[in-house]
Amino acid sequence: MDLDSVIRKVPDFPKPGILFYDITSLFTAPAAFAFVIDEMVKHYASVKIDGVIAIESRGFLPAAPFAVKKGLPLVLARKKGKLPGKTIEEDYSLEYGTATLQVHETDLTAGKNWLIVDDLIATGGTIEAVAKMILRRKALVAGVFGIIGLPFLKYEARIGKYRPKTLINYQGE
Repeated sequence: MDLDSVIRKVPDFPKPGILFYDITSLFTAPAAFAFVIDEMVKHYASVKIDGVIAIESRGFLPAAPFAVKKGLPLVLARKKGKLPGKTIEEDYSLEYGTATLQVHETDLTAGKNWLIVDDLIATGGTIEAVAKMILRRKALVAGVFGIIGLPFLKYEARIGKYRPKTLINYQGE
């Protein structure tokens, strides 16, 4: 499957000089979307995973069908203020400032192996924030999955120890 042909590339978004890789086009191509889920199932067939943590919001889309196929609980990592009840949270860096991700405290079970799923891995900041919450809850990171990787932004330096897996990589323009 040629995923590159399905990914919409939007120049100068969200600002001039940025080439935005828009995976929403992937979800309009059922065969491509099914391919992504099948590849996830194949890649993690022999990895001990007790649950999946999906990062808002496009990470929810591949994580949900994967979790269903594997019979695993799905936990949502949301932007601050989106979850009711008691949460744990972690800040991460943005280009101009910081943001915060939260997870329901009771959903993130200690002693379990969690797969972190996002749509795209750029600098690894959001993945690292979720990994910190997992570790703080005395659980383990079983791996990291992203449909797209941008290795030229050097995410391996930040999250390489969590064995990130991507299906398509872009080297920058």
